[in-house]
Amino acid sequence: MPYIAIKGYPKDAETKKKVVEKINRVLLENWGCPQEAISISVEEVEPEKWNETVVEKEIGPKADKMYILNGEKKF
Repeated sequence: MPYIAIKGYPKDAETKKKVVEKINRVLLENWGCPQEAISISVEEVEPEKWNETVVEKEIGPKADKMYILNGEKKF
């Protein structure tokens, strides 16, 4: 714990590594867990499949758990 799955449009390998490293650092500094407990994946979704794959199946059903939704902070 924790496990974070990043889903987004395709990006180059360097961008993905930078984002994952920053998230990893934030978890280490703020979540209070050891490095061995962190898992982060990057799953690319083509733009034309975004609504069907992510919005309808994942974001919509979890809307009440979102801390930021469509750019708007919910906290």
